[in-house]
Amino acid sequence: MLCRIALLLMLCASAFCQEITVAAAADLSSALPEIAAKYKSRTGQDIKLTFGSSGTLTTQISNGAPFDVFFSADEEYPKQLIDKNLAEKDSLYRYAVGRLVLWASNDSPLNLSKLGIMALLDPSVKRIAIANPEHAPYGRAAEAALRHYALYEQVSSRLVLGENVSQAAQFVESGNAKAGLIALSHALAPAMKAKGQYWIVPLDSYPTLNQAAVVLSRSKQKDAARKFLEFVQGPEATSLLKDYGFSLPPETH
Repeated sequence: MLCRIALLLMLCASAFCQEITVAAAADLSSALPEIAAKYKSRTGQDIKLTFGSSGTLTTQISNGAPFDVFFSADEEYPKQLIDKNLAEKDSLYRYAVGRLVLWASNDSPLNLSKLGIMALLDPSVKRIAIANPEHAPYGRAAEAALRHYALYEQVSSRLVLGENVSQAAQFVESGNAKAGLIALSHALAPAMKAKGQYWIVPLDSYPTLNQAAVVLSRSKQKDAARKFLEFVQGPEATSLLKDYGFSLPPETH
């Protein structure tokens, strides 16, 4: 134990334990803090997490935001940064596949298990929360699913757009919307799990949410950033991602 403490102190005296700043997709707002906490308990590394829509975070990074690592809900955003020489190509890693669900509170009269997405046609559903499709991958997935089921034109006037999928989840959890198309990871988070019911939207109804992470070129702590990304690929982190409903692709990109 003393040797472990001594090693930890040595690491923290080095640049390794300077805070890493991580920009992350909003669907990771429950899983990633747990992963970061586990990593800190083993290494002493402080990690500052900032959550938002993947498109908005990409814009911030392009404009010089000083992040070390970027976790996106759409792998195209990290690839765009690589093309601009703003991210390290060899660090690109597809860490998960996200899932879209339809969520409603337990006190809702909707029977999601029976009706599925057609529950949105119920007259009681005056407002439907989704993330903004302009910059949120889950918003684009929600719109695609609605179009797949030929529902978009019927419900578009009732859509309430969240800045990101976390805000969309907050809208429906608070009752400001009667139903919402949100991330499975939010539906499984402690704050929402006991409060609602959900229906998993079939994968063939929207583009696959391949989620990827990358180390950013402006990072002054690339070694520490890569070590954290390596941890995310390990068994402890992947187990936590599975707990929050993410599928794990076997290959690294």
